[in-house]
Amino acid sequence: DFLDVADGALVELRLQGVLQIASFHPHYRFAGLAARDITHATNRSPHPLLHLLREASVANALAAFPRAAEEIVSRNQRRLQQLGPAGWARLQQQCRDDAAGPAVAAAVVT
Repeated sequence: DFLDVADGALVELRLQGVLQIASFHPHYRFAGLAARDITHATNRSPHPLLHLLREASVANALAAFPRAAEEIVSRNQRRLQQLGPAGWARLQQQCRDDAAGPAVAAAVVT
């Protein structure tokens, strides 16, 4: 729902074509994929997140690297499929442990 509000704000502020919004969410789901499809994780984040992108910057990047966007998405999806649910869970845990820092990680181990 908040993404709709944010998209509406772009229209109201006359920023369509200037900014675009990329959304990420803990329960993000691509239309047409099974609920348990691991590739949903490419757009998942620990908390709801809106990423503002300058359209000119996106256009410049795509002009310089025309296939980059689709290649990055495909590569990320393949990597998640290779990891599988168990590997993805281990990677997420490693990220949480790294974010907690050495003091917290040592306390958990002892």
